Amino acid sequence: MDLDQLHTFLEIVRLKSFSKAAQSCYRTQPAVSAQVRQLEQEMNASLFDRLGTKIALTPAGHIFAEYAEQILALRKRAQDSINELERMPRGELVIAANEATCIYVLPRVFAEFKKRFPNVQILVDRSYGAKVVEAVVDNQADFGITQLPVTEKRLQVAKVHADQIKVVLPPDHPLAAKPFLTAEDLAGIPLLLPKAGTTRSKLNAWLEPVDDNVHISMELDSTEMIKRFVIAELGISFLPASHIREEVSAGQLAAVPLGPEPMLRQIGLIYRKDKALSKAALGFIEVTLSHSVSDASAPSKKAGGLDRPKPTAKALPAEI
Repeated sequence: MDLDQLHTFLEIVRLKSFSKAAQSCYRTQPAVSAQVRQLEQEMNASLFDRLGTKIALTPAGHIFAEYAEQILALRKRAQDSINELERMPRGELVIAANEATCIYVLPRVFAEFKKRFPNVQILVDRSYGAKVVEAVVDNQADFGITQLPVTEKRLQVAKVHADQIKVVLPPDHPLAAKPFLTAEDLAGIPLLLPKAGTTRSKLNAWLEPVDDNVHISMELDSTEMIKRFVIAELGISFLPASHIREEVSAGQLAAVPLGPEPMLRQIGLIYRKDKALSKAALGFIEVTLSHSVSDASAPSKKAGGLDRPKPTAKALPAEI
């Protein structure tokens, strides 16, 4: 049984004629008769009484006609809902990202997306580092926001944010007045370091020249905790410029570039290359790319210089 057979059957019921139904359906009368025979064989019941040149529904035909109308009505409702989905998308998008990214990188993205797609719910999966990539690869998240590089070949990557990692210290600290700080400047000073991740790996390499004199006071996994502990003068730390802008403006913290070369950080939006994207998902990519920024404190990295691939019908990922 298929929907075309149901449509033909209901045309016969409406017009009370096989020949007229054949004309309405742009078929020959034998083809229409064959469709009815197939339905009767499948239902194991006669659907029409042939009374000379006239036809009438059998009791089974009356029952079948009711269900046929419901089936075609459901089909129309399904098509209408899909058409409406194109005009006003619904559903949900799952975004894997760590807490700091959600606080300092994504608020404007989420706000604009909700204005454009008010019926689409955003669900945030709080993940860190490799867990973000894993969530996208395993289809547990539609998108990821994560620190680059991401080397997983199954993922599409778009750079959406760049800034500097800076030394963060109390504003009255003796080192706060220096134009930049080297690893040697921090030898023996209590450091508050992130527990793991791409930034921690970069810092380990940067501190390697003074490895024997590195004093790690604490390892923390929270940006907010690091900031509060530095303000309380429990040590100095390293954070992205975008994460400390408010505290620096308020005079609560000082931020000094690492030297002799700045340490840059790039954030990317990631998604699966082989995943078909809904209109809402394509909209999320467009909104995210439109908010791509590069912190002014990161030399020679302007927002216009970021890789900004055009949204396609395939899916996207990222980390901090």
